[in-house]
Amino acid sequence: MKLNFTGAADVADFDLIDGAVRKVLLSVINSIIVLPNRILVKLDANNDYFLTYHHPLGIIRITADKAWGFAEEAQSKTKKLFAKLTRAAPDCYAEIEVGAEPAWRTTTKNNTTSPAWGETHDFVVTDWDQCIKVTVNDHDVNSDDEVGFGVTTVRDILVAGGKQELPLIHKGAETGGTVGITCDFFQFTSAEGDGFTASSHSNDGLMSGLLNVLIAGAFGIKGARETLKPSVVVTWGSKHRFQTAIKSDAPGTDINNPTFDQHFRLPVTAADAGAGEALRIAVFDKEAEVAGIDIPFKELAEGQDMTRTENFDLGNGVKVRASISLRGLKHANVQEMVLPTRGK
Repeated sequence: MKLNFTGAADVADFDLIDGAVRKVLLSVINSIIVLPNRILVKLDANNDYFLTYHHPLGIIRITADKAWGFAEEAQSKTKKLFAKLTRAAPDCYAEIEVGAEPAWRTTTKNNTTSPAWGETHDFVVTDWDQCIKVTVNDHDVNSDDEVGFGVTTVRDILVAGGKQELPLIHKGAETGGTVGITCDFFQFTSAEGDGFTASSHSNDGLMSGLLNVLIAGAFGIKGARETLKPSVVVTWGSKHRFQTAIKSDAPGTDINNPTFDQHFRLPVTAADAGAGEALRIAVFDKEAEVAGIDIPFKELAEGQDMTRTENFDLGNGVKVRASISLRGLKHANVQEMVLPTRGK
């Protein structure tokens, strides 16, 4: 996306301001229409959200290996001068995005034009054609300078056997630099106990499974239509708290029995599985909890297909229709994977 500010706003054409504005706008767009985010248009009020929802395909575990072959064009003028005086090289880190999944960055490797990271992170995959963007940045005191970025897709890197060397592009032109990444792919499994304690997931921050919570609607919320502002809050331990949209009275809305049709994904690590904290679903009116229920993690892990879909009774006459599924991970052989083709 390119921006051109005119008139009094022409000052925003400076790289620093333009980049900041563009980043905010792209973030808003990503949060609405870039996978895994979708817009659900309900043509039939009786549509079953649980049948409409597209479940994620698995986890891609990406390792930022190294970058090489780039010069110092992306550095600021001040830093270029400093580099000439001190013979210092860039301080580089890589930032990886997969679709609209939260971005992740490596540590910074100081004073080198061939940074080697060897660092790994997990991303949820919702579609084989989700873009993988790897940006190499030069850390600076005032603002970081982009060295260049490389782009591929989940499908392309898996077809390539899980390893690619991506040309770095800066301001629309190739820099001559390259960034290398490798990956493993893990499919979801509902077999009891699979994936949660595997040694391959034991590293800090790596996922061992996924807890998926779908909230269709709530029923029996008491209160005056004019003042009631209901929402559903899902919490798990101290790290995860999600809240649906807050509803208000409007034509065609049953505020005492609101529909939400929202989903929340909670990454499960080996430590999370070991702690086994309960999942809590609660209905709120503005900032006050009206009713809630705790669902033991063990109950989910040992249940049939590790899934519960029902009208959960939260007390005080309030119920929430929800579907909760727990999935472990099973390693998929990248070389043997057969991916579906999609016509243009």
